[in-house]
Amino acid sequence: MADQDTPQEVAATFLAKLNDSPFVMVGLNSGGHSEPLTAQLDDDQPNTLFFFTGKDNRIAGGGAAMTQFVSKGHDFFACLSGTVATDNDRAQIDKLWNKQVEAWFPGGKSDPNLTLLRFDIDSAELWETDISLSGRVKMLLGGTITSSESSSHAVVDSIA
Repeated sequence: MADQDTPQEVAATFLAKLNDSPFVMVGLNSGGHSEPLTAQLDDDQPNTLFFFTGKDNRIAGGGAAMTQFVSKGHDFFACLSGTVATDNDRAQIDKLWNKQVEAWFPGGKSDPNLTLLRFDIDSAELWETDISLSGRVKMLLGGTITSSESSSHAVVDSIA
């Protein structure tokens, strides 16, 4: 499997996994710990993740950042490098607003603490750990797993 997956196929798998479980860890490169946020995707803006958060959130100041993702099944991992910036465009907020976001902001879209952050992805490293049946047998019996039995890996400039 690993040898035939193109970087674009691995990136498409990432987007599908992120749609299924949009929870990521985001941290600014300037220091401090990463924290969990819920990614919002806009198909019209590839290579961008959006986050609704409070203006008082440690990420809200923006800057160079890293985002890490682990899929629900722990079979896909991603590390994204990019820049966080405020994007309080009302049309974008309206487009991405949903019941889950509303639960966090009692004042709705007019909540004074609400801010929309955008994370523009500069590069990504993606791992799909779909070990083949023969690889799983080797794991059980202590054999050596070849790269074609283990996983897909891609370093990409675009997840689109």
